[in-house]
Amino acid sequence: MAKYVRILTIETDADIHAKEVPLFRGAVLNCLRDRANLLFHNHIADDKFRYSYPLIQYKRIGGRAAIVCIEEGVDIIGQFLTETDGMIKIGEREVTCNTRQIQPARLLIQTWEDSFKYHISRWLPLNSKNYQLYQTTEGLVEKISLLENILKGNLLSMLKGLNIHLEHELIVKITNISDSYILYNKGVGMTAFNADFKCNLTIPNNVGVGKNASIGYGIVHLEKKDNN
Repeated sequence: MAKYVRILTIETDADIHAKEVPLFRGAVLNCLRDRANLLFHNHIADDKFRYSYPLIQYKRIGGRAAIVCIEEGVDIIGQFLTETDGMIKIGEREVTCNTRQIQPARLLIQTWEDSFKYHISRWLPLNSKNYQLYQTTEGLVEKISLLENILKGNLLSMLKGLNIHLEHELIVKITNISDSYILYNKGVGMTAFNADFKCNLTIPNNVGVGKNASIGYGIVHLEKKDNN
């Protein structure tokens, strides 16, 4: 069943590096302290987490800190906007963090007869289980097929978190992919890819899919529609 989804993208004037996005999340939580709604951090308790799709995502857009809010996340982001005084501490440095641009959107998410072209960056498709499978898969075609299935699973997880049930098959086709590279979060190395893919699903711009989607990984950008 198709669904209109509310999205609010908030871009700030705070320059950050991609590796500082998790620190930006920490800065937002520091502003809110113990008043932060669950959706800001997804921590139910010290050792328990909300594993559903993140509805508040921290990003680097155009070299600046940004937040993408989805559905219920749109309703609560005002908690941060009213608490901050325009200064935040990212790691050890204090930076000005004023709102530069706010972009509201309402997007119909469903499958279509035509496909769309997307790019995904800083994508982390491999966990401990499928990493071994990927490494032992010899053929390039087979490796791409494996990654396509993982990406399809990532998108289906997003749809489940948004309570969207597709009426038609989700089709994902990777058309170009970078060599793998290593990204570090909290000192842990993770295998990442950048890829171009075609998909018959409308995907909101700048949302994340897959592992660590809430802190700047697996970011999807719309390129253009195949057919007019």
